[in-house]
Formats: sequence, structure tokens, C-alpha cells
Amino acid sequence: MLYPLINNGHIPVIASVAADEAGQSYNINADTVAGELAASLGAEKLILLTDVAGILEDRDDPNSLVKETDIEGVKKLIAEKKVAGGMIPKVNCCLRAIEQGVRTASIIDGRVQHSLLHEIMSEEGLGTMITA
Repeated sequence: MLYPLINNGHIPVIASVAADEAGQSYNINADTVAGELAASLGAEKLILLTDVAGILEDRDDPNSLVKETDIEGVKKLIAEKKVAGGMIPKVNCCLRAIEQGVRTASIIDGRVQHSLLHEIMSEEGLGTMITA
């Protein structure tokens, strides 16, 4: 359903709302939707733009940013309760996307001017990059 739009040069905007058989609407976590779409489209990279710097080694220390980690590293951070609250669905969707073939997933700070361009166009990037 998305391929005709993409192939014709359109950028689809997808609302993370779904309905059951009875028509009841449900709000679906947008990070989850993005991760599943990235995997189903065979994306090379998933980028989640958020309002935090990325994964922090110490949630109370903004200078403790984890710049790069792999699946095992993220699972360790979760087990150690260093990933909590709203970061859990973000990190879980990154893990699921990578497990389904996406090569890297990054969580970057959308409050930083041009953060998306910096992430895509530079070698160092911003935020946290998770790899297989």
C-alpha cells in the first residue's frame, strides 16, 4: 500500500491510529509504528526524533550519552534499569526493527537545530545509534 506512494515520489504521513473489527479506535505508539514500517519496507536506518539526547548511562547526567551500542548493550542497559519510562518503547522498537533486518537505529534529539541533517550527513551523528 505504501510502495505506490513512495514510488511516485510522495512522502506518506502515517497516523498511528488503528481500529478493531467493531470500529473502536486505538492510539498506537508512534515509535512502534515507525519501527515496524522501517522493517517491513527494508529500511537501512531507523531514526527516532525525540526530546531527549538519546540513551543516557546515567539518567540524571546529560553528559553520560551512550553514543553507540549494540543489541546486547541495550539489553544490559534495560536490565540495569538505565533505560526506563518513555525510553522503553523507543528502545524496544529499535531492537525489534534491527532484529527484523534494519541495520541501524538512532534515537536523536529533535530539539537540536538540524539534528536530522547532522545525523544523516555526518560521520559522528547525534544521539544514540544501536547496531546489530
